[in-house]
Amino acid sequence: MTQLAGADALSALDPVFAQLAVGAGHNLWGLTHLTMREKAFVCLTADLCHPHLDLPLAMHVQMALANGVDAESIRELYRHLAPYVGYPIVVPAFQRLIELGLPEAEDTEAVKPAPLTGPLARAVRDLEDVDPGLAAFSEDQLAQRWARPHLSVRERAIACLTVDVFYQTFDESLRLHAELAKAGGATDDTLRDLLCGVAEFGMPRAWAAVRALRL
Repeated sequence: MTQLAGADALSALDPVFAQLAVGAGHNLWGLTHLTMREKAFVCLTADLCHPHLDLPLAMHVQMALANGVDAESIRELYRHLAPYVGYPIVVPAFQRLIELGLPEAEDTEAVKPAPLTGPLARAVRDLEDVDPGLAAFSEDQLAQRWARPHLSVRERAIACLTVDVFYQTFDESLRLHAELAKAGGATDDTLRDLLCGVAEFGMPRAWAAVRALRL
């Protein structure tokens, strides 16, 4: 399904809404400080946060593929986001990928945790003072993800920031992911574009996030 086909599918539901939705979508895809991959990942992450596993997810998967995102990167995004949005939510998302005809996973290697450094290690240390058990679980989950292939640290951080906006987690989580995004090359303009793009999925959430990040 191309972007045009997605618009046609919306028109079949309601032609006026389709005009509004396509216009809103142009906002995200016209932003200049996010890559095309990152814009696609914002949409795919938003689907998991709602979650939207029918028409929107299908449209966003096909849109991602049309903009050069390979199937393994989409799978890796879902793997990365599982502890952030909830493992049970990601299971039907993988099922939809199969229904949409995406190829089977190419990466079947055993997960190899990587020692945490920098902001991730600091976040775990801070959590140990609050709840050692939760800190141990968080360390395990983080160590399995952030050094894996298929997505950059910046792409992973931008996806996590999208989750933060949806879930309104504006304390340690938001600060950590903003720091990781900047360590990966993002700028304040990148973050501004991200929040402007996420506004398509809920303006009040984006307003609150802008205030929280003080951009």
